[in-house]
Amino acid sequence: MDLDAYVLAHHADWSRLEELLGRRRLDGDEADELVERYQQVATHLSVLRSAAPDPTLVAHLSSLLARARNKSVGARVSSWHGVAHFFTDRFPAALYRLRFWWLGCMAANVVVAAVMMWWLLDHPAVEQSLLSPDQVDQLVNNDFEGYYSEYAASHFAAQVWVNNAWVTALCLGLGILGLPLVKVLFDNIANLAIIGSIMMRHDRGELFWGLILPHGLLELTAVFVAGGVGLRLFWSWVEPGDRSRPQAIAREGRTAGTVALGLVAVLLVSGVIEAFVTPSGLPTWARVGIGILAEAAFFTYVFVLGRAAYLRGETGDVDASLLEDRVVSRG
Repeated sequence: MDLDAYVLAHHADWSRLEELLGRRRLDGDEADELVERYQQVATHLSVLRSAAPDPTLVAHLSSLLARARNKSVGARVSSWHGVAHFFTDRFPAALYRLRFWWLGCMAANVVVAAVMMWWLLDHPAVEQSLLSPDQVDQLVNNDFEGYYSEYAASHFAAQVWVNNAWVTALCLGLGILGLPLVKVLFDNIANLAIIGSIMMRHDRGELFWGLILPHGLLELTAVFVAGGVGLRLFWSWVEPGDRSRPQAIAREGRTAGTVALGLVAVLLVSGVIEAFVTPSGLPTWARVGIGILAEAAFFTYVFVLGRAAYLRGETGDVDASLLEDRVVSRG
């Protein structure tokens, strides 16, 4: 092999790698390029060692690779680019792409809850079969309101977060099976309807809605999102469309993973509201207003940021860039 010709052909690649190594900070594209250049130079070094082992050149490229390896690992560990991309593109795009599924799930659950609550109010005998008079009195006058102030706010926020994350995880995890997911959603709504009907029958409706709405709007929305995404996962193997069934399930499963990670942050916000706002001394209108504001912020996030990301080609697939599974830009 002609060593001079080889050096001339690849000198620009080595210089570019050295230039990247000389920069104090790298953005996301530059960090990706650093990894690509590292792989190129590693191949060049392997060829040189086997065909024309020039000690000086081998030592120089080995040094470059060692520095690149250290910098690429450090850049990927410390960079917030991936986190920012997740919350500005991938997660909202997933929510927007699957909006009809979780909005449909939300609408169905709200209707079922309203019908159940109305029916329970019209059939007081059902209440008596579920709880004794003493239990009803304890719930109405002590337990429901006391639940929100029983523990320190920080501890309660963590407890609520874990519980809601578990319900959400069940919705996503059971989605592939279909019917178990429907049961989880029904049990969740039935519990709300039963407690709500009892509170309203005993003239405690204002207290019930004043404590439920501040955090419940965002909290239940997160559950409905998980339910809708879970149902989409179930439907992916029932009707895979133009993909094979394994491909459809894999794609929606990865997207469900994106949604699961994003909902951790959404539930954290609702948990903080439930711990610090719901039991606070603020007037009811202010507490409910905070809940409405949080819900409006979520829908703005989905239909403004999410729509823009979706039109740029994001799908919410955690592996979209590797599978070339981006939708055609609608811009």
